[in-house]
Amino acid sequence: EKTRETLVETKLSPKVRRQLATLYEGAFLKRAENVLAFGLPGRGKTHALCALGHVLVRLGHAVLFLPAYQLVQQLLAAKRDLELERALKRLDRYDAVIVDDIGYVQQDREEMEVLFTFLSARYERRSVLLTSNLVFSQWEKIFKDPMTTACAIDRLVHHATILELTGPSHREQEAKRRAQKTAHTESEGADE
Repeated sequence: EKTRETLVETKLSPKVRRQLATLYEGAFLKRAENVLAFGLPGRGKTHALCALGHVLVRLGHAVLFLPAYQLVQQLLAAKRDLELERALKRLDRYDAVIVDDIGYVQQDREEMEVLFTFLSARYERRSVLLTSNLVFSQWEKIFKDPMTTACAIDRLVHHATILELTGPSHREQEAKRRAQKTAHTESEGADE
């Protein structure tokens, strides 16, 4: 349901709308460029990248969407089974892999290593689209090690479009609207 048609682009900044319009063409995939969407919770990061993913699929591209925790768990299981290289090759079939909510996963050393391996394997070969609630200066929370953090950021941003989603939380605004509607309905019922 998170498609371009359901994305309320008027809630996005003019810059992000322009960036998305260019990304919808799909040319960035041929250049193996990344798309990084940053913002606080509820700002539309996941919806924007899902909308982009749907457009790319319609253009004939293979796209995979995974929450970050799920990607990490799959890669850890593959590593445990000595199948990490095969798992990375399977992921390589996708022109774009959307990794959602990378900032919410607090990796231990092994988790951080497989995530870094995934990012390194795709570097300059395939596109990674990711969402994060953490700005780069806070990515040590993800990768734990300053050098690994710097290397991961360097690989991701080298060829990337960065979408900065700002403004109020869409979910919070919707909850307020529902609460106001409920209060209005209840007051009308009390008046009768």
